[in-house]
Amino acid sequence: MAEQQRILIILGHPSADSMCAGMAHAYADGARQAGADVRFLNVGQLAFDPLFQGYGAAQPLEPDLAAAQADIAWAGHLVWVYPIWWGAMPALLKGFIDRVFLPGYAFKYRTGSSLWDKLLAGRSAELLVTMDSPPWYFRWVTRMPGHHQMKKAILEFCGIRPVRVHSFGPVRSASTARLAQWVDAARGLGARQAQRAPRRGGAVPGALLATAQATAQAAGKTTSAVTTTSSAK
Repeated sequence: MAEQQRILIILGHPSADSMCAGMAHAYADGARQAGADVRFLNVGQLAFDPLFQGYGAAQPLEPDLAAAQADIAWAGHLVWVYPIWWGAMPALLKGFIDRVFLPGYAFKYRTGSSLWDKLLAGRSAELLVTMDSPPWYFRWVTRMPGHHQMKKAILEFCGIRPVRVHSFGPVRSASTARLAQWVDAARGLGARQAQRAPRRGGAVPGALLATAQATAQAAGKTTSAVTTTSSAK
C-alpha cells in the first residue's frame, strides 16, 4: 500500500467563519478525498498565551501548544492559511509561532558558531494567504514583507522547504462568484498535494517531542480529524 501524505493544516485567522476558514476546510476536503491523512489545527480555538516573554523567561507550553508541536512533528507537509493584516500575518498566528517554534524543537544554534541546525528539515509547506490589497500591489509596492517573513525568516530558517505561496485578493471587493472560485482553488490544491510523493518529515529531538506529547496527553488533548464542513465567507 502506498504511503499517505501526512498534511497538517493550520488556520491562522482568528475567526472560524472567515474566508480563510472556508479555504482551509476546502483544502482539507480535497486532500482527504484524494487519499491524504489530514489533521487540522485552528489557532483561534487554542488555549494559550500568545504574548511571548522571550527565550530566557519561564513560560511552560500549554497543553494545546504541546499538542501542536506533536502534530507538526508528525506532518510531512504544513499548510498555513491566514490573512495579511498591515503587511504581515495576524498577531495571534505570530504569537503561536513564537511559542511553538522554540530552540531545541524548531532550530538549534551551534556553540561558537553563527550557524544553526534546522530541526524541522524534511518537511514542505504551502501558504494560502488572503489580502484586501491586489496581489500585484503587495508584491511590487510593499515588496511582500509578510511572505518573506513566513517563507524565509521562519519556515526555511527551520529547514522547511520547499515553501509554495498562493496569494488571493483583493478579498474586500471580490464578488461572491470570485470568492467561491478561490475556495474551489484551495480544494484543488489539496487534491494535488495529496497526489505528490509524501515527505517523510525530519526527526525532532526525541526527549522534547516526548515531553510535548506527554503534556498534551495528560491534559486530555489529542489530535482530531478535520471536519468536512467548509464556508465560503
